[in-house]
Amino acid sequence: MKIVCDNKIPFLRGVFEPYAEVVYLPGRETTPGVVRDADAVVTRTRTKCDAALLDGSSVKVIATATIGFDHIDTAWCEAHGILWRNAPGCNSWSVKQYIGAALCVLARRHGLRLSEMTLGVVGVGNVGSKVAKTAEALGMRVLLCDPPRARREGPDGFVGLDELVERSDIVTLHVPLSREGEDATWHLFDAARLAAMRPDQILINSSRGPVVDNPALKAALQAKALRAAVLDVWEGEPEPDPGLMSLLDIATPHIAGYSADGKANGTMSSVRTVASVLGLPLTDWRPDGIPAPAQPLDFTLDAAGKDLQAVLSEALLYTYDILADDRALRADPAAFERLRGDYPIRREPAAFTLRLRGGSAEMAARLSELGFQVIMD
Repeated sequence: MKIVCDNKIPFLRGVFEPYAEVVYLPGRETTPGVVRDADAVVTRTRTKCDAALLDGSSVKVIATATIGFDHIDTAWCEAHGILWRNAPGCNSWSVKQYIGAALCVLARRHGLRLSEMTLGVVGVGNVGSKVAKTAEALGMRVLLCDPPRARREGPDGFVGLDELVERSDIVTLHVPLSREGEDATWHLFDAARLAAMRPDQILINSSRGPVVDNPALKAALQAKALRAAVLDVWEGEPEPDPGLMSLLDIATPHIAGYSADGKANGTMSSVRTVASVLGLPLTDWRPDGIPAPAQPLDFTLDAAGKDLQAVLSEALLYTYDILADDRALRADPAAFERLRGDYPIRREPAAFTLRLRGGSAEMAARLSELGFQVIMD
């Protein structure tokens, strides 16, 4: 039995070795010759799993340790008897943390009162629904746009995309990448959509790069047709446009979902998928433990003299310094893949115990909504 694995998937080494020959390779070096006699492929987004890679192989199952699966030709795999699985929701809390940190940085930089603003969430699945909860904990009003859900569940609670753009102060995108059908998202925010936005609005994309027309966004920012933009995902990855990057408030190398907790969830899902197909005794497997980050997991926040937004921002940015990721990418855009592959340990708020000193019950409640374990000190 042979299993081919992306060498940057954490917590994976040693798991399959008692049962199979295991080959670890960078995603872009996973070739037809490598997978020809493989039974399973465990991958990330950098390996295109299509006929060019898989035709004539013995692969039975593909497991991607990611939410996204646009790198898998699902129709071809299904037609050729190859089971594929992604890891839905695995890093949703990580993206929630990323958006929370981004909102706090934007608020500080532009003097925004989040409690007076509306966040428009486009795509309300595992990720978007958690992002909405974060915005509500920060005191924001929230609008939701998800046409597939609106058709299934009814229109209550959802708005159309045009209305969302019109009524939102900040728009954040959490949709899969699809090029066809009534819910196609390729260039969902194209030149026309961006032109419909106001100069006081902000756009955030942490879904897939081509959901936003990058040259059109660059032109809009150059014309100051938007207040600001944040990109974690890019057209042309792993070679982001340096001209566009220079215009962004926050630019990061596709790491919004890269918390250690989210990675552990993705790996766990992949291992269990492969185990179920190949009959391995790993269908209940989970990582032994998640490493600690650089900062202590137990910390005290003194709320004396601080308002609610300041306290929530301080707590979120303690867990995740999003501007460190921004600085690293700007310093060396060519290191895009290395920055992803060697990403430092980031833990989600739920891993932290926050001792709140001099704070109110409302502060404690909001911090709990953000995921923290709160102790009133």
